[in-house]
Formats: sequence, C-alpha cells, structure tokens
Amino acid sequence: MARRGKKKGRPISGWVVFDKPHGMGSTDAVAKIKWLFKADKAGHAGTLDPLASGMLPIALGEATKTVPYVMDGAKVYRFTVTWGEERSTDDLEGQATKTSDLRPSDEQVRTLMPKYTGVIMQAPPQFSAIKIAGERAYDLAREGETIDIPEREVEIGRLDLIEWLDERRTVFEVECGKGTYVRSLARDMGRDLGCFGHISELRRVEVEPFTPDELVTLADLEAAAALAAPVGEPGEDGRIIDPRSEKERFSAIDALVVDTGAALDCLPQVAVSDDAATKIRLGNPVIVRGRDAPVEADEACVTARGRLVAIGAIEAGMFKPKRVFAGR
Repeated sequence: MARRGKKKGRPISGWVVFDKPHGMGSTDAVAKIKWLFKADKAGHAGTLDPLASGMLPIALGEATKTVPYVMDGAKVYRFTVTWGEERSTDDLEGQATKTSDLRPSDEQVRTLMPKYTGVIMQAPPQFSAIKIAGERAYDLAREGETIDIPEREVEIGRLDLIEWLDERRTVFEVECGKGTYVRSLARDMGRDLGCFGHISELRRVEVEPFTPDELVTLADLEAAAALAAPVGEPGEDGRIIDPRSEKERFSAIDALVVDTGAALDCLPQVAVSDDAATKIRLGNPVIVRGRDAPVEADEACVTARGRLVAIGAIEAGMFKPKRVFAGR
C-alpha cells in the first residue's frame, strides 16, 4: 500500500509584521502564524525574547529568502531601566547579583548617554544565544557556569531619554544595528553610573523597512483566520464541503500580509517585461533597460508587474539572477 505523503501547507508568500505579545517565544510565534495561515513555510527575522513585546517580522513561503535583508536592518526599541539592581539575565527574569542604594540624576544619565552612541564595543549577556565552543551561552549559564564572552562591535544610531517614571525607573528609546543587546546596554550604563541596572520592560517598536502601521496583533490574525474555517454540508466522508475557493476562504487573513518585495527596499529596483521575467526565473541573465536602471550593482532586485522576480547582480548592464522567486 502506497504511503501517503505529509500534507503540505498553502504556498502563500509575504511578511506578517507581528506584534508579539509579552510571554510568547519567537519560535512559538512562528509556529502559531504558520498554523493560522496554513502556510507551507515560515521563519522570523530576528529573535525577540519572551519577556519582550513588539515587532517580530515573520516571513511566509518565498519571503523566507529575504530574511537576511530584514535581519540587517536597523531596529528601534523602547525600554525601561530599573536602577539599583543588576540581575544574572540583565532583565526581570534573573536573580539579583549586585545591588546599590545609589540612584542616578537626570544630569548624570544624560552626560553618560553619548558614550553609548555610534560604534561601540559591547559584551553580550551571559544568558544569550551566542555560541561558545559550540554551546549556547544561555545553556552554559543555566548550568551555573560564568562564561567569558568576548566584546564585539555594534552600532547605535541614537539613544534618547524619553521620561523618568520615578527615581528608580527611566524610559529610553534606542535605534541600533544587528547584534546589539539592549539588556547589555542597561547593564553597562548601570555599572558606569555606579548604581547598577537591568531591563524591566522592553518593546521592539520598529524593524527596518517595516513600520508600526503594519503591525498586526494575535487577536487580529485569529479573527481573520476564523473566517477561513470550512462552512457547508458534510460529504460522504464526513468532511465539510466548502463552496468557496481557497482564495475566497483565506482572503481576510491574506489581506494582512505585506508583499515579499517590501523587505528589499534597501536594494536598487529594476522593472522588467513578462518575457524577461520568464527568462530570469529559468536562471538566465537579461539586459536591463530604462533610464534609472543601474549599469553595475553588487545586489539588485527585478520586478514584473510590481511582483518580485529575483535578486541578483548587475554587471555591464546585464542582470544575473542569484535567487529567483515563484510568480505567484
């Protein structure tokens, strides 16, 4: 008897700009979104800790090919530092390791802040996903080991003091590049001020190129997904026979998806004809035309009728595809 293959999900592609709730892990968020969309493939563009909330871009289908471009984009975080206590995890989850009765003044904090803008050296937290000799740092830390994690270069575009909630808690906003740990920022500022500190609230506000206007909540997604539930009369096998097409059933939730090409705003964009798009999808190079078409580009993307066709390089006016996208 032939063995039945595992049922595949829908071949939907695009980005879900998910407003991850506090307490949900990034992997759990991806699994939830994949299930709601009945998608064949999904992945996120940058882990967001369970204790953090906010923007977690999740790629569906072909959009997973564009994840690296979103990973490299700038990110904005709004966070609260509680002074007077350093914790093992540099956030609320850990145990207190150092305490102080000192509290910084507004002037002291503002005087220190320029030290933490631009390109700086930063040591990741003990509880992080950094690999040390093949092991995740957080696994070693949970076993009680103190790990020597080398400092690395990160870039912080801006650091703003938003408000003082009280003498112990200060709200900041930071725009930073890939690899920056906001928990380390709070820890290091606390040490420099001599009063210690840890993150007590963290929200990712923005991930370039997406905007807060594109955020969708779990409630939004669940409500839209409910409209795709089968309706109609049961067939001979007991399963509901839905008179609607798959496109009609999933129209509400699919309307919450951002186009795959939105992740590639950082690249030169070249429009091509349908014939050229067909050649490119078969892996063939084509000459790019148009007044604004670059003659040389290490990376560029081509579109046809507003839909993403491929990412590749342009050499002497010839586009050479490196990664192609299905025309669906």
